[in-house]
Amino acid sequence: MSSITQARLSRRELLKLGAGASLVLTTVGVTATLTRCSSSDPATDYQVLRSNDLVILGVILPALIGAHPAMPAQVPAALRQLDWSLSYMSTQIHQDLYEMLDLLNMGVTRGPMTGIWGSWEKAQPEQVAHFLQRWRDSRLALLRQGHNALTQLLLMAWYALPATWDSIEYPGPPAI
Repeated sequence: MSSITQARLSRRELLKLGAGASLVLTTVGVTATLTRCSSSDPATDYQVLRSNDLVILGVILPALIGAHPAMPAQVPAALRQLDWSLSYMSTQIHQDLYEMLDLLNMGVTRGPMTGIWGSWEKAQPEQVAHFLQRWRDSRLALLRQGHNALTQLLLMAWYALPATWDSIEYPGPPAI
């Protein structure tokens, strides 16, 4: 029997997984709100992203992009671009993003879910890259979806910045 066949879930297992994931996310959201671990207020001069979100995303972005000459100077600009883009998205998307970032922020869930046991500020780039790979390759669809959401949002914001276009040899939009 191949490993692909063994990795398939039965309908019952899939329902249990979905129920468990929903329970975990709901518990994290409620706990974060009740313990004031998560503020719903955007960071100063931001419309959607909160202060804790900026820390997490500011650590994940360099691990995702890798070495790039513009990286240190462009991380704040990319986070502002992301915030601007999110401001045009639905409240449901904001809520889903907040739940995922709360899961990544709370110490009790951050360690088991990411392998990063200390604070995000102290996480090494290799640890963050391992976390991203772990979620990308996970058997759990919820973690793969979380990886896709994080990477797509951050890459969208990064490549919206003209200073990053040289790395992909993009000459910019055509003159009209």
